[in-house]
Amino acid sequence: MTGDSMDAAVATRMANAIRALSMDAVEKAKSGHPGMPMGMADVATVLATRHLSFDAGAPDWADRDRFVLSAGHGSMLVYALTYLLGYEDMPIDEIKNFRQLGSKTAGHPEYGHAPGVETTTGPLGQGLGNAVGMAIAEAHLNARFGEDLVDHFTYVIAGDGCLMEGVSQEALSLAGHLKLRKLIVLWDDNNISIDGPVSLSDSTNQLERFAASGWNTTRVDGHDPAAVDAAINNAKSSDRPTLIACRTTIGYGAPTKSGKSAAHGAPLGADEIAGARKALGWDHPPFEVPDDIIAAWREAGARGAKSREAWEARLAKNENCEQFKTALSGDYAGAITAAIRAHKKALSEDLPKVATRKASELALNVVNDVVDITIGGSADLTGSNNTKTKNISVLDADDYAGRYVNYGIREHGMAAAMNGMALHGGVIPYGGTFMVFTDYCRPSIRLAALMGIRVVYVMTHDSIGLGEDGPTHQPVEHLAALRAIPNLNVFRPCDAIETAECWAAALTNLATPSVIALSRQGLEPARLTHTDDNLVSRGAYVVADEEKYSATIIASGSEVEIAMAARASLAEAGVAVRVVSAPCFEIFAMQPEKYVDETLGKAPRIGIEAGVKQGWDQFLRKKDAFIGMTGFGASAPAKDLYRHFGITAETIVRTVRELID
Repeated sequence: MTGDSMDAAVATRMANAIRALSMDAVEKAKSGHPGMPMGMADVATVLATRHLSFDAGAPDWADRDRFVLSAGHGSMLVYALTYLLGYEDMPIDEIKNFRQLGSKTAGHPEYGHAPGVETTTGPLGQGLGNAVGMAIAEAHLNARFGEDLVDHFTYVIAGDGCLMEGVSQEALSLAGHLKLRKLIVLWDDNNISIDGPVSLSDSTNQLERFAASGWNTTRVDGHDPAAVDAAINNAKSSDRPTLIACRTTIGYGAPTKSGKSAAHGAPLGADEIAGARKALGWDHPPFEVPDDIIAAWREAGARGAKSREAWEARLAKNENCEQFKTALSGDYAGAITAAIRAHKKALSEDLPKVATRKASELALNVVNDVVDITIGGSADLTGSNNTKTKNISVLDADDYAGRYVNYGIREHGMAAAMNGMALHGGVIPYGGTFMVFTDYCRPSIRLAALMGIRVVYVMTHDSIGLGEDGPTHQPVEHLAALRAIPNLNVFRPCDAIETAECWAAALTNLATPSVIALSRQGLEPARLTHTDDNLVSRGAYVVADEEKYSATIIASGSEVEIAMAARASLAEAGVAVRVVSAPCFEIFAMQPEKYVDETLGKAPRIGIEAGVKQGWDQFLRKKDAFIGMTGFGASAPAKDLYRHFGITAETIVRTVRELID
């Protein structure tokens, strides 16, 4: 019994199944958040049984509606749904093992671990930002391939905390500006935060706030299925994104804790659960759902099969079938490798002295020609980041087929949206800002690394080399901070050829996000001859060598130029040194030990980088030296700053002599 035929009493019992499973799982785990799933159970039941287009038997169907639980602490809501709807990889034992080591039912939903989890959520507001990206991807692919292949909604359940987080403002204002009409946010308007009533800390009129950014807004009783159903129906026909404020009671059914913060983040306790069972008319033992309710849920889980099968038939007959499949696979390694190889050959003939941000633009011109699923963007720094190439147009509310998003000054929102785009599939997002503003992006970058998704962050003005803007804009500690994030590749190329190789390495790695840190200042080429091999794929390599050398200078990015100048000075004095370019510490650390040892050699080592030392000790021994920053920068021309802080060829020469004497 689904859709309009569903009896109201059955719908209530179906919602109570979510409530019971949620409070039972949290109680067994002795930790968790029962309040939100219990409060939003009615809304979730209406959404899953009457609106959400999906097939539990094919969780990865490309044209399914996306459902994002932005309020990730209420994870038992999505786990209960996927069990009840009949997802094969969510048996009742996983519900019983909620929050236990090795289970699919983590405390907060984790992408790739459990079916039906479209993104990793928990840090509040991130899911809303991801959903904006998913809606952008849907609108773009719809414009490109047509409604026969791409026509679905993105639904979000968000809580008060999600809407308080700053990223929510960046996300909602961007969505409103782009008129993402297939984005529908169901706000769990329960007026409760951990500390108590929301009124303790916030008095925002959220409907007016969203409306001010171009959203359609409405308010309903979240425990009135008919009202929720009508509101979603209206939202689906809107020409704008929609916020539905669902007034709910947190911990609905709990006799003494419902409507209170006590229901938010702790087990209800045996007595409270017994009282809730009585209040809800749920007289079944823990983790047991009666057969008729299971059958009703499983019918809802299977109702999308016919739609999926019809879609598959349309896809098979569509003239763009193979192109669409390739876009979904995201695998363009062959085309990227060949194009970058040809680009490198041309660069080796010209040997341009350019800033690596300009070199990045040159590489992107090539990439965007051969990979038609890239969607670029910048946080209002397009001319500085060099992220828009001549061969792509702007994606906006008038033309979703474009491939460049003007994100505005919304670094966090941009990074969260790019995660959502990558998760949706069919597009490869990249976006730029200044390196120092990775601080604004960091929560989303970390989640991209945790999820293992391909997103490319183009971060220019990567050191004191940016000059006069001063220490507020000089990212002294940022390379180290980014390198500390597991499963994030941080690339810092030294010239145009290496920049091209960084792009190839980033785009051909489907399971790791990448930061490409780029210089503002022009750099002398270090790579003077062509090789088909991508040397960046080794992380570090010998860029200049001698048969017998007295020291190894290891550098990244703009400091390779300085290392090469020091090498020339030392050579004139009869001292031979090896220079190693280390554009990616993470990849280099994963190489065989023999390669690492052979590359770095046994001679004294000097590391040089216009940043703090953290992270370098994995390649430097106690007797080795490091030349870099020990504090913040200053406001002055770049050349003066390098001299002021001693990051010069002269300092390297002096240090080499001290080490070898």
